[in-house]
Amino acid sequence: MRRKSKTGLSARLLETALRAGFRKAYDTVRVNPDQYLAHLKRVHRLPVASWKDMLRVDERTLNPIAARVISASTKTAALEGMGLGLGGFVTLLPDMGILSAITIRMLQKLSLIYGFEYTTAEEETELWFAAATAAGLDLGRDFIEKQAIERIVPRIIDRIAVKVGTEVAEKWSARLIPVLSAGAGGTLNYYFVRSWGRRAQQHFLERHREARTLTALPRHALPATTAHTYRRPQ
Repeated sequence: MRRKSKTGLSARLLETALRAGFRKAYDTVRVNPDQYLAHLKRVHRLPVASWKDMLRVDERTLNPIAARVISASTKTAALEGMGLGLGGFVTLLPDMGILSAITIRMLQKLSLIYGFEYTTAEEETELWFAAATAAGLDLGRDFIEKQAIERIVPRIIDRIAVKVGTEVAEKWSARLIPVLSAGAGGTLNYYFVRSWGRRAQQHFLERHREARTLTALPRHALPATTAHTYRRPQ
C-alpha cells in the first residue's frame, strides 16, 4: 500500500512537472526555421530553398539526418539526467523542464527535416499531434474537431503529461535516492528521448510519404480531402 501511494505521488509530481515543462519549453526554446534551414543546406548540402522543398527530397537522404538529431538529443538528455540525478527528488522539477526542452527541440527539428513547418496555429496543432503520437497516445480526428483552436494544444499537453507521468512513475522512483539516482536518471532520460524520437520520426516519415505521393498524382486524381489521419505507430 505504501509503495502504491508513493508511486501515485510520483506520478502526480511528474505529471505537473511535465505539463509545466512542455508549456514553457514550447514558448521559449523554439528552433528558428530559417537558421535551421541554412544549417541543413550548409552541412548536408541539400538542394532546397524552402521547407516545402524538403517534401521532394528522398527519405533515404532525410532519414540519416533525422537519426543524427535523435542521437544527439538522447546523448544530451542522458548527460542532463546524470547531472541533475545527483540531487534525487529535489531536482525532479528542473530536470523535467530541461528534458521537456530537449524533447520539444528534437520534435521541431524532425518536423522540419521532413518538410513540415509550425508557423500557423494549424501547423502547431499538427506538431503537438506528433508529440502525442511519440508519447504513445492515439488521438482521433474527432478530438481536434471538438476543441476550439486555442484550447487544442493545452489539452494535448495535458493528455501527454497524464499518460507519461503515470507510465514512468515507477521507473523514476529510483531517483528519490540521491547520488545513487544519477546513473538511473541518465539511463531513463536516454531511453525516454530515444523512444519519443523514433516514434516521432516514424510519424513524420509517414506524412512525408503521403505528401510525396499526393504531389506525384495528376491534379484530377487528387482526393477530395487530404486531411492527415493520425495513426499510432506499431
